[in-house]
Amino acid sequence: MTQKVLYIGGFGRSGSTLVERILGQLPGFCSAGEIVFLWQRGLIEGQLCGCGTPVPECDFWTRVGKTAFGGWDEIDAHEMVALQHRVDRNRYIPSMVAPRLRPQAQADVDRYTQTLSKLYRAIGEVAGARVVIDASKHASTAFLLRKVPGIDLRVVHLVRDSRGVAYSWTKEVKKPEVTGDDAFMPVYSPSSSGRQWVAYNLLFDALGIVDQTMVLRYEALLENPRQGLERILAHAGEPVTAGAFSFLGGSPGGPGVSPGESWVELGCDHTVAGNPMRFHQGRLDLRLDQAWTTKLPARDRKVVTAITWPLQVRYGYSGTPRSQRKTNG
Repeated sequence: MTQKVLYIGGFGRSGSTLVERILGQLPGFCSAGEIVFLWQRGLIEGQLCGCGTPVPECDFWTRVGKTAFGGWDEIDAHEMVALQHRVDRNRYIPSMVAPRLRPQAQADVDRYTQTLSKLYRAIGEVAGARVVIDASKHASTAFLLRKVPGIDLRVVHLVRDSRGVAYSWTKEVKKPEVTGDDAFMPVYSPSSSGRQWVAYNLLFDALGIVDQTMVLRYEALLENPRQGLERILAHAGEPVTAGAFSFLGGSPGGPGVSPGESWVELGCDHTVAGNPMRFHQGRLDLRLDQAWTTKLPARDRKVVTAITWPLQVRYGYSGTPRSQRKTNG
């Protein structure tokens, strides 16, 4: 049986967790978080699932492990991490496209992709989902998933204004999923995040050459959530059914609500890793954070713009952003 996987790729702090969670509310869709971190952060470190329970103790992930492998004790997570490191790296992307460049790795690639095949299909089976959403973001993982048997891969290349991304990477964000000790997400300088923004997006542009991908601007989705979701559904080959967007309120043209005043009702999702907002349940206003326009120093804005402007233009960003509501969304 083939399992459809909707993969969200791009550079970190581009809104992938929010996009994934919105998609996870669609009928027949399952939001699984960043599956690339399941072995290390989920099973070995025991970080929290989106439901608030450590992944090894979560009923959903326990059932996934049993369905896929007969139980998590039947597979060595440390060995999977080592295997992952040998096959899932950006430097191995050329050999993923042309295996003859690295024939000695084929056995590892076959073994790991067979493992992923069992994993994704088990997630879909336990969740009763036609579509499993993976927000791992990594380009190498997207290229690798093309080789996973039994997977119908659909890739959404998510982009966000590089200056907003750069500002987000300067902020210190605590990881609530790490229990026992305080842990924080990494911090990058604007120049470093600018260079990485270019590299990550170029890799997904390259993926678009060998496979069909969909480019989605984060800002456009928040401006018109329903339209963005309809585009994603079309890319995934999924129909827009009556009541499909019942969790979405105030979309442009909605009854009694001005355009742009959108919100989403989020349930409990069993997600691995991601932005802390993956723990949020209930109503969430969909507001674009444009704090960078005033809080990112002018010099840093100029540096990021200089590094990223060719791709900024490619993705439709101008030098000055359109007027947006400035919030902490």
